[in-house]
Amino acid sequence: MLKPWIEAQARLVEVAAGRAPADMVIRGGQWVNVHTREVLPGHDIAIADGRVACVLPDASVNIGPDTQVIEANGRYMVPGLIDAHMHVESGMLTPAGFAAAVIPHGTTTIMHDPHEIANVMGLEGVRLMRDESLIQPITMLTQMPSCAPSAPGLETTGHPITAGEVAQAMGWDGVVGLGEMMNFPAVSAGDPAMLSEIAATRAAGKTVGGHYASPDLGRAFSAYVAGGAADDHETVAEAQAVARVRQGMGAMMRLGSAWHDVQAQITAITQRGLDTSSFMLCTDDSHAGTLVHDGHMDRVVRHAVDCGCDPLVAIQMATINTARHFGMERDLGSITPGRRADVILTWDLRALPVEMVVAQGRLVAEDGRLLVDCPRIDWPDEARNSVHLGRALNAADFRVPAQGREAEVRVIGVIENQAPTRALIATLPIRDGEVIPGGVERIALVERHKGTGGVVNGFVQGFGYQGRMAVASTVAHDSHHMIVVGTCGENMAAASARLAELGGGITVFRDGAELAHVALPIAGLMSDRPAPEVAEAAEAVNRAIRDCGCSLNNAIMQHVLLALVVIPELRISDLGLVDVTRFEICDVVIASR
Repeated sequence: MLKPWIEAQARLVEVAAGRAPADMVIRGGQWVNVHTREVLPGHDIAIADGRVACVLPDASVNIGPDTQVIEANGRYMVPGLIDAHMHVESGMLTPAGFAAAVIPHGTTTIMHDPHEIANVMGLEGVRLMRDESLIQPITMLTQMPSCAPSAPGLETTGHPITAGEVAQAMGWDGVVGLGEMMNFPAVSAGDPAMLSEIAATRAAGKTVGGHYASPDLGRAFSAYVAGGAADDHETVAEAQAVARVRQGMGAMMRLGSAWHDVQAQITAITQRGLDTSSFMLCTDDSHAGTLVHDGHMDRVVRHAVDCGCDPLVAIQMATINTARHFGMERDLGSITPGRRADVILTWDLRALPVEMVVAQGRLVAEDGRLLVDCPRIDWPDEARNSVHLGRALNAADFRVPAQGREAEVRVIGVIENQAPTRALIATLPIRDGEVIPGGVERIALVERHKGTGGVVNGFVQGFGYQGRMAVASTVAHDSHHMIVVGTCGENMAAASARLAELGGGITVFRDGAELAHVALPIAGLMSDRPAPEVAEAAEAVNRAIRDCGCSLNNAIMQHVLLALVVIPELRISDLGLVDVTRFEICDVVIASR
């Protein structure tokens, strides 16, 4: 059982001095020391009260009759991996389900920002996520969401987060800092509400998460950094990462289910030879299928190594660098005295097969098998009843009206494996007072928090859908209304109705029939079913999407970000089509003739 260091201190001293036996000893391994970037063979780790008491050579640890001994047999003893920035809800799982999915992959600490549920349920949703996180057998720390809505005036959330609520949450146990400050234009402009949130976080001695999704590295960027953001995970190129670390920020390089941004940035280390201490690895958004089939932070470390990174550097960026960034290096991030006893055993630092996982001094996974329970809270009815359409929708609700023969329209252009979109323009025919898509798909944002019955329509390009079909999702970052993409209004209406019946999730319709769905009844974002079951349902949705003509990698992730009004260039919200380069609402139809 993990004890706070102050309570464990005396016993750690006794075990380290050899005067008392350890609770657990990992014997005869190669110690991966992330402080010195060394591998030291022939060492034992002594653990007491969930913490490392000492790491010593020559089998000199005191082993008593009740000491659990794990034979490393020459394997590498690696610190448990830390995800520097992510959103549990993107896994379509609650914190308990997410922990159960990632523990066998060697993740022992997660810094998660529950701003998805914050947009649906407000501060109460954050508290529920924090509560379930704190009872897991690994360390799950919460970053208090900063922007709900992410861009005030451009979208409407279920429950807005206030500066006062941010200040309140900074006093909660398990809150490690402020979640990504997405409203970067407001910070750069000196908006008092945003600055107040940052100031409350800094006053509490905690870390401010950044999100500067703009190529402008001039005055606006300088103002944003001066405003207090400590890191950024929205970098997609080497120059952007270098600019962050030069200004004293942490550069978080991400590899999620759809965002593949490590390779373009890691050259700052592998080719330019920059100091690595300000670089970290994260996932940001990984859905259940990726977690079950490909891994979590172990996948990111392997990818960094495949991109030419020294394995020890990659491990540092997934352990001690992150712990230091959050001011927790005395508690996390290395196999050294006093730290939480989070250890991976593996035969190969490059391929990183995770053979055994110890978290907080307990053996929690072996050979891919979870060995511990991940407790769940009792999610209230409010969380399970979050889809409110207000009325039955029909095909006419998914029309873009116009007069004349043809219309020049704005189109959201999807970019595979990247979060940004392109602002495109297309000329489409008009028939019976409606713009008819040709070579593009319809997109709609259906309000689902207040039951207003509102529907905003537009066009999107890049999915390649064929036939009469629709994909609908109540996961729609960040405001999490219902987003629907399709080729005909009838199927879009049917898909919307199905999600209201399920209480949230993702569904695919073709020719009036459902092909597949994944039910996400908790806030319309998460399932309380086991990860493999959710992953199987999500993969069925992916197959259905491919059967409808889409060849994009992980098209679900592309779908759910189409309403993210803080990443350029063009998005859709419940208030209209949003030009994210200007941060203003714009018309879908530019001109008709």
